[in-house]
Amino acid sequence: QVQLVESGGGLVQAGGSLTLSCAASGGSFSSYGMGWFRQAPGKEPTLVASISGDGGTTYYTDSVKGRFTISRDNAKNTVYLQMNSLKREDTAVYYCAADRYYFTTSMTRRVGWGQGTQVAVSS
Repeated sequence: QVQLVESGGGLVQAGGSLTLSCAASGGSFSSYGMGWFRQAPGKEPTLVASISGDGGTTYYTDSVKGRFTISRDNAKNTVYLQMNSLKREDTAVYYCAADRYYFTTSMTRRVGWGQGTQVAVSS
């Protein structure tokens, strides 16, 4: 299992930006596909973005394309989610996840799941 700790959430006005970070420990970070999920109140978690072990391949769900950027620094065992042009519908708890596959757009073979960080976007 990989231990994951997210940070960087908060309250921001619509149109603003936030950067989430996820620090990993345990396991072989650079071999894992990493991703960010979000869970809105009363809904199931959904995958927002994922990135391959070397950072060279990324995936975004349609609703965040062009606004969010996922990246990773394998030297720091950290994955990031840069969120720009935030909308009220981006309000959710954001979770970081690690997958045993080098790259995946489903992340169903998770080996780590963070505790979540709240993002709230006000109008």
